[in-house]
Amino acid sequence: MTSRSYLGEFELMLLLAVVHLGDEAYGVPISRELEAHRGRDVSLGSVYAALERMEAKGLVESTLGDPTPERGGKAKRYFRITKEGLRQVHETRRVLTELWRKLPESIPADRNQKTAVWCLT
Repeated sequence: MTSRSYLGEFELMLLLAVVHLGDEAYGVPISRELEAHRGRDVSLGSVYAALERMEAKGLVESTLGDPTPERGGKAKRYFRITKEGLRQVHETRRVLTELWRKLPESIPADRNQKTAVWCLT
């Protein structure tokens, strides 16, 4: 049996943001991209911590840009998704899509209750 690991919600969102931002994928724009789509604050520390974990797993790679005066001489760290990262994004999408398709149109609150609490359509 093949061992598979699936991306968590935050990892998946980070990888999608990295792909969307392309050459401008570094900490601040990634954080802003997630905030815009999630509708809530995303700490820069959590973004970098997750990106470092994903780099160790081979899902992203990073390079340092040139130091800039507006950053006090610090260089930006740019991220790119790897082939393995992209493979896992596609695999996670496939699994989630399959799970969504298998849900019934409505789901009862508990097994003894006959009415639906919410509906997917």
